[in-house]
Amino acid sequence: LKTLLGVSWAGCALLLACISTGRALYFHIGETEKKCFIEEIPDETMVIGERYRTQLWDKQTGSFLPSTPGLGMHVEIKDPDTKIVLSRQYGSDGRFTFTSHTPGEHQICLHSNSTKMALFAGGKLRVHLDIQVGEHTNNYPEIAAKDKLTELQLRVRQLLDQVDQIQKEQNYQRYREERFRMTSESTNQRVLWWSITQTLILLVTGVWQMRHLKSFFEAKKLV
Repeated sequence: LKTLLGVSWAGCALLLACISTGRALYFHIGETEKKCFIEEIPDETMVIGERYRTQLWDKQTGSFLPSTPGLGMHVEIKDPDTKIVLSRQYGSDGRFTFTSHTPGEHQICLHSNSTKMALFAGGKLRVHLDIQVGEHTNNYPEIAAKDKLTELQLRVRQLLDQVDQIQKEQNYQRYREERFRMTSESTNQRVLWWSITQTLILLVTGVWQMRHLKSFFEAKKLV
């Protein structure tokens, strides 16, 4: 790792700790409500919305139903340029997958197909979602069984995937730094030109006032 990345083992460990891992959460949505999340993702990175599941609120029992057949979720994902990466209708449980092609903030939006179900009218829906990013999307036990890898070979494979993800994260941070620097330079340039413009306005105003006062005093024959 040190040879590949030019950083120390301690730096690698720190960066590995900062890399995005799985994010498991749940949230509630209403009948026509849409929920959106912002996820910062490097380019060419796979993202999986895994083990997502919907549960409908049952007013009679005062709890959420274990499953809701027929009630699905529409998933829409936009890249930093607001281009639609994924727009698809899914069932009440399952998973969705997409790969980023542009680094930056991706918007992940979900809403139900509640208009098709009278049962959900005015109700509440709980959505469970587990988002996996980068090498965390890999199913290593399945890979080991498929490629017949030993424990050492599998560990090497995991380390290589982590190195690849570190490089993507570093490239993304450099991209963000470059954008921030360009924004700072642009702002400084505008401030400079605004200061020059103000100075010129003050000079022109001062010259005009002096000429006006001189004309006034001459007209009154005071000078």
